[in-house]
Amino acid sequence: MGSLALFARLVRASLAGQARYPASALMLTLGQFLATGIEVIGVWALFHRFGEVQGWGIGEVALFYGLVNCMFAVADALGRGFDVLGTEFLRTGTFDRLLLRPRPLALQLMGHDFRISRLGRLAQGLLVLGFATVQAGIAWTPATVAIALWALAGGVALFLGILVLQGTLSFWTVESLEIANVLTYGGVQAAQYPLALYAPWFRRVLTFAVPLACVAYYPVLAILGKADPLGAPAWVGLVSPLAGFVFLAAAFGAWRVGVRHYASTGS
Repeated sequence: MGSLALFARLVRASLAGQARYPASALMLTLGQFLATGIEVIGVWALFHRFGEVQGWGIGEVALFYGLVNCMFAVADALGRGFDVLGTEFLRTGTFDRLLLRPRPLALQLMGHDFRISRLGRLAQGLLVLGFATVQAGIAWTPATVAIALWALAGGVALFLGILVLQGTLSFWTVESLEIANVLTYGGVQAAQYPLALYAPWFRRVLTFAVPLACVAYYPVLAILGKADPLGAPAWVGLVSPLAGFVFLAAAFGAWRVGVRHYASTGS
């Protein structure tokens, strides 16, 4: 069986297991939708009170919010196995079973627990994108749709890379460290607002260390047809999502080091 076919079978098995309890799956999905909806209310309250923030309106910021949450929803569904690597695989010794299978470890973990509930965040992100379209008067042409999809792909790769790094740390810590949430959920929060609102040092972190700006800020500027207040040329938004794939490749490089460090449970 090919790797992609195996991945599809693992995903189907995961979804079938969750579908046995439809009420639970529905409530978890609705919970995700409502929990992230509180964040939307917070953003709306901010702009309802102040109108604009440094020239950015609620429609433009809603585009950031919707796009970033769609990215994270897809990456979170794919990367759940890395998130629980320490507790469900390393501590119990079942990681050895994955090592014995003649298929890529990453693929097995990505198909391990494909959560239906992540559709709640994805649906909310799509609704906010619809709101942004109306509020900011965005003209979705083939070019802007292509930019949005390219940014989405880069963002999924970036957030998946963060989850891979989180799983990699488990080879040394066994537990999944809560500090990793600074990059996952904290990264989602930071990317929901324009880069120009942050201090210079934080802009550099979001551009060169964890390139969230490359998959959100610059592509959104290209979609809006808005000049960058920080002076970046317009073409940056067309190529910057590539940084997400570079980050993912680096994360898998660290992952291979972690796998070589793994010494089994000894049981």
